[in-house]
Amino acid sequence: MSTLRDLAEEHTALRPADIDHLHRIAGDWQLLSDLSFADLLLWVPVDGDGTFLCVAQVRPTTAPTAYLDDQVGRIVGGAEVAHLEVAHRQGRIWREGDPVWYGDVPARHEAIPVRLRTGDGEAGEVIAVVGRDTNLSTARTPSQLELNYLTTADDLAQMIADGTFPPPRHPGETTSAPRVGDGLVRLDANGKVTYASPNAQSAYRRLGYASHLVGEDLAKLHRRLAGDPLEGTDAGNAVLAALRGEAPPRREIDARGATMLTRALPLMPAGVPIGALVLVRDITEVRRRDRALITKDATIREIHHRVKNNLQTVAALLRLQARRVAMPEARVALEESVRRVASIALVHETLSMSSDEAVEFDGIVDRVASAATEVAATEVSVGMRRRGTFGVLPAEIATSLVMVLNELLLNAVEHGFPPADEEAGAPSASPSPADAARPEAVVSAPRPEVVVSAHRARKQLHVTVTDNGRGLPEQFDAERGGNLGLQIVRALVTGELRGTIDLRNGADGGTEAAIVVPLARGTTDRLTGRAGPP
Repeated sequence: MSTLRDLAEEHTALRPADIDHLHRIAGDWQLLSDLSFADLLLWVPVDGDGTFLCVAQVRPTTAPTAYLDDQVGRIVGGAEVAHLEVAHRQGRIWREGDPVWYGDVPARHEAIPVRLRTGDGEAGEVIAVVGRDTNLSTARTPSQLELNYLTTADDLAQMIADGTFPPPRHPGETTSAPRVGDGLVRLDANGKVTYASPNAQSAYRRLGYASHLVGEDLAKLHRRLAGDPLEGTDAGNAVLAALRGEAPPRREIDARGATMLTRALPLMPAGVPIGALVLVRDITEVRRRDRALITKDATIREIHHRVKNNLQTVAALLRLQARRVAMPEARVALEESVRRVASIALVHETLSMSSDEAVEFDGIVDRVASAATEVAATEVSVGMRRRGTFGVLPAEIATSLVMVLNELLLNAVEHGFPPADEEAGAPSASPSPADAARPEAVVSAPRPEVVVSAHRARKQLHVTVTDNGRGLPEQFDAERGGNLGLQIVRALVTGELRGTIDLRNGADGGTEAAIVVPLARGTTDRLTGRAGPP
């Protein structure tokens, strides 16, 4: 389905600023829909020919909808949009007319003009119309709650027509909470409570206020209730700011082990401040779970930190033992073990600095590749290069994969590029005088290089380690051959990673190790913020 912006840009001449304002309305109008017990439809005029296009719709959570079918993308004209035309042309809220029928559902039409205020604060021209359509099939008793909801809805509707609703959104805030059903408090111009919904009364009771809210000065009450004086001052000042016509950020109040989120909105129809609307929500359990998660995350990070320290201690002990061993073969085996332990410690070090059980793997690969060139027992200078991105990998994949890459990189550096004097028929290190006189006869060998490539496809991670060295021996058995390092690689890839590995000579020479690792369902590439491609 096309988005609001797509529809508006395709069918209207609205400016980007106009479309942004419509987005803000659609992001905050669930409040008006719930207070009105009505569906809201956002209509924009099309080409000035008397037709209107519906670019957004919201259904109430407090009442049955008037529309079983989605109206977004529908273009209508003629008598069906007469009320929209009046609101758009005259710039006033339209409430006249008899109920209309949508199939078997009777509904009452209203139309609210949408204005975007100019830079100097003046009300601009009407850019769209909000249709407020109420399902009349369910009879309602005019209770105190309903009357206060509808009165507040009318005030907000007038503010849409004035261009003062919705208020600017503060950075980092969403529009999901609190909602009307969570708790609603209405204040008069002096900040005294004129109405509090039952859920609002219950939320304040959790904070320790047992009396009825009506008649209370809410700003002073917030200061009295908050366990933290600074927190109470902020919550009280937010109420006062709303009474002055401002839209303060949301505030939380903690008292007696309970937490309440508050959002204060000014009520100023026709530009006259008449009070404020305060939405409240008891978020005690939400904050308790947040604190539990923070504690759990901190514990997990501390565990990874200690595992990293322990592994580094093991590596240090093995390194110390290697220095004391007289047998060259034993020393080499211990040094290889040191490198393997260090590569695992690198993953745990990264996890100890992460807030979840996943790591940004590109940085780990770069560090392992750099270490491989420094510690490899070879006289040849080998370059390392990474192509593509691994993205973010879960710990259970990263721990095994870093060992695999460590072994493959070390093998490529140590066995793929022997010294020149070990190769049969190797050219002299310096050209002969005759060759020096003929530069075109000297053919320089390519610089030794190992390339690590990675990409994701069909919920799989494809990794290739390629070098431009001498390639595999002629009698090499890809399934059983190789040293201990390659045996470890095959065991980890086919066992822990449940993947496949193919060791072969490259098409242009050298050796190529191709690995395919399945990614668990739901593994997310946080570099792009979306799941890996199907």
